[in-house]
Amino acid sequence: MTELTERTHSREVAVLVLVVAVELLLVAAHFTFTAAEVRSLGSVLAPFVWMNVGLWAVLRTSVPAVPDRQRAGAVAVGAVYFLVLGWLSGLFGIVTDAPSLVTGFHVGRGSPGWERLVYVAPPVFVSLVPYKLVGYLSLAYLVYASVLDAASSVVSGTLGILSCISCTFPVIASLLAGVVGGASGIATIYANAVLVSTVVYVLAVGLLYWRLDLWTLRKVMGR
Repeated sequence: MTELTERTHSREVAVLVLVVAVELLLVAAHFTFTAAEVRSLGSVLAPFVWMNVGLWAVLRTSVPAVPDRQRAGAVAVGAVYFLVLGWLSGLFGIVTDAPSLVTGFHVGRGSPGWERLVYVAPPVFVSLVPYKLVGYLSLAYLVYASVLDAASSVVSGTLGILSCISCTFPVIASLLAGVVGGASGIATIYANAVLVSTVVYVLAVGLLYWRLDLWTLRKVMGR
C-alpha cells in the first residue's frame, strides 16, 4: 500500500467516523428533546445504513468514458429505474391511490431519516422519506454506472443487460426492500421488516458496486 493510498484510506475513515458521530448526535438529540421513545434500535439506525452505504458506493464508483448516445441511454435507464422504485414504494403516485391525503404541503415527524415530506397537488402526490430518497437515488446512479460499464465491454454487451445480475437483481431486491419496509404496523414485525429490507438494500448496492455479472460468476466458479 503506497503512502498516498494510506492517506486516502485514513481520510475516508476519518470522514466516516465524523459522519457517524454527527448522525448519533442527531439521534440522541431527537430522543432527548422530544417525547419520542426508542421502540426498535434497528428501525432507528436503518436510515443511516441506507444513506451511508448508498452514498459511499456512489462516491467510490467511477464511470467509463463512452459516446454521448450511450451515456444518454444509461441516464434514461437510471431515471426509469428510480421512477419505478419511487412509484412502487410510495414516494410519489396518483392521489386516487392514497385518498386520505390532504391537498397542500405537510411534514410528518419521525426520528432522523424517517421524517416524511408530503406535497399533494391532485392528481399527483409526492411523499418523500429521506433515507429512501437517498437510497433509491444511489441505486439509480449505480444502475447508470453499470449500464455504462456494460456498454463499454464487448463481452457484457454481447451477454446483454438481462444477463447482468447487478443490473437486474437489485430491481427486484430494492422493490422488496420498499414493500417489506412498510408492510407491518405491529412493532416487532415492523422492526424485523426494516432489518430485512436493509439487508436486501445493502446486498443490492453491493451487487451494483462490484458489478457482478454472469461472466464474472463463470470465471470465479471455473477456478
